[in-house]
Amino acid sequence: MNSQTKHSLIERMTGAARLDVHTFEEVEADTTATTQAFIVVVLVALATGIAYLGIIGVGGLISGVLTAIIGWAIWAGIIYLIGTKLLPSPETHADWGQVARTMGFAQSPGGLKVLGFIPVIGGLIFIAVSLWQIVAMVIAVRQALDYTSTWRAVGVVLLGFIPYAIFMYTFVVLLG
Repeated sequence: MNSQTKHSLIERMTGAARLDVHTFEEVEADTTATTQAFIVVVLVALATGIAYLGIIGVGGLISGVLTAIIGWAIWAGIIYLIGTKLLPSPETHADWGQVARTMGFAQSPGGLKVLGFIPVIGGLIFIAVSLWQIVAMVIAVRQALDYTSTWRAVGVVLLGFIPYAIFMYTFVVLLG
């Protein structure tokens, strides 16, 4: 993939779902890809909500999309702070936008969560896709923060999950 090449949203989502490092590098460098990352977050939230529409209703779908967007921005901020201030490597050079873009695209496999409605296997699909998204998140963080160590990226994701989970739980409780 040529570094000058800009791919479509679908091509980038496919590349991110394939865990292609070059795709994450491309969206990290392309400041115009923030809108695309936002669209990925919305599409994945819709796919997840559609799978559970019978349980959550239309109101739950709408609040789920809003929560996903806010959560993405907060999660990117937490990862940015931890990755650049607490655990930077000598090579680390990133801004919030770079982290947000890569993390938005890391959610790409989540489009398959729409299959969560399938009886018996829907829950298993949901779990498998969630694990896939976590792996994509680690790769996204590694690339956005210019880490040479995947373990450092794993550490940042794990450390970042704690305040993110507390914030999101509080946010959802306040909504609900």
